[in-house]
Amino acid sequence: MDLGVGDKARAPGDTIRVTPEDGAKGVAPDGRLEVRVPSGRLERVRVRKVEDDRPAEVPGSLSEDGLRWRPAPGTRLELAAKYSVDAVALDGHGRRSARHSTFTTLVPEHRFIGYFKPENRSVVGTGMIVSFGFNRPIENRAAVERAIRVTARPPVEVAGHWFGKDRLDFRPRAYWKPGTRVTVELRLRDVEAAPGVYGIQHKTVSFTIGRSQVSRVDAEEHTMEVRRDGRLVTTLPITAGAPKTTTYNGKMVVSELFDVTRMNGATVGFTDKKTGKGEYDIKDVPHAMRLTDSGTFLHGNYWAPPSTFGAANVSHGCVGLRDVKGGSPDTPAGWFFDRTLIGDVVEVVNSRDRTVAAHNGLGGWNMDWKRWKAGSALS
Repeated sequence: MDLGVGDKARAPGDTIRVTPEDGAKGVAPDGRLEVRVPSGRLERVRVRKVEDDRPAEVPGSLSEDGLRWRPAPGTRLELAAKYSVDAVALDGHGRRSARHSTFTTLVPEHRFIGYFKPENRSVVGTGMIVSFGFNRPIENRAAVERAIRVTARPPVEVAGHWFGKDRLDFRPRAYWKPGTRVTVELRLRDVEAAPGVYGIQHKTVSFTIGRSQVSRVDAEEHTMEVRRDGRLVTTLPITAGAPKTTTYNGKMVVSELFDVTRMNGATVGFTDKKTGKGEYDIKDVPHAMRLTDSGTFLHGNYWAPPSTFGAANVSHGCVGLRDVKGGSPDTPAGWFFDRTLIGDVVEVVNSRDRTVAAHNGLGGWNMDWKRWKAGSALS
């Protein structure tokens, strides 16, 4: 079971309202784009084009009363692009809340596009998996896979693996070596993915592998060992999933970082049977690091007593580190967050749950090399 974050569907009672809705598809480039709050004020808003070879920030400004953010006059979004919205607001009592959402713009009819991670020119951890999500089902998977080439310097074998008809991931046999430069060549333009559906992308992107950081969470011992380049740096006390809402076992990869975000149980099915509201609704979770698509995070926790960490498992499935309200770089959570890259590996052991599925987040390292390669359309 997972502790979820309210970014896959709008949680009941959201303070921060974003237009377009989270997960919206086919948004017109000149359509309405707005972030607003009914009271208090917006502290910051950031809208970015993501999962593209040229990530870019959308210019915009807050209204004088702080209740609304809108893009700069004349701004037009790009076709066939994915955008993220991150907003933080303060209410009249100075309490902070956060919101994260994404949407995609219109893709021309009879065309397909692959949105990919990681971002171009980024520095990532050794567990990074190159992941493509397609806007349309891919029928001719071999043709599409053949048109995407992932190479490394120094050289290493890289293989693709399909999860259904709309996702293709690439990884090597073992974690990347620090310092490796990875290049992804997309030659999808005019490739026929399904009858009458053709690609539009022709680009090359690259990223670099940074230092190695692998952290091992022992749910039974309530500890997390942090290793850099194989050397133990520190052991941090943690809290994991409670007996009825255990944490997945297995290797997970950090895919998103939020200095503050909102987590609401209603978005992942943890609701009160009488009221229908989420079993929890924490509007300002600090130092949140996403581990799975279904809602497993490693995050700061300021609401549990300090004595919990290193002694008991009390979460809805996440891994919690001691923190303070508002977050602090001097807490275990702040220390770890400041030293984490997208692509770092967190492995959970000794939890009374199953191993995380390979398609849940960047969980492909839980599959052996033979099974991984068998999922290629070219094998």
